[in-house]
Amino acid sequence: MRIEVRVIPRARREGIEQLGDATYKVKVTVPAAGNRANERALAVLSEHFGVPRRSITMVRGHRGRVKIIDVRP
Repeated sequence: MRIEVRVIPRARREGIEQLGDATYKVKVTVPAAGNRANERALAVLSEHFGVPRRSITMVRGHRGRVKIIDVRP
């Protein structure tokens, strides 16, 4: 399944908010520097969907806030 994710770095609390059928907002507490926010966002998504981290890959949006994520079972 492919989803669109908007990542919010340096949030007070981590969490996921579903905005539409395949659109999510992911808040992470780490800064965006050094790809840390992307990695943490993928880890938060893996916990949310109940799949291993290796089952989630970022298809597009490595440097922007809006990302396309592929989630495999």
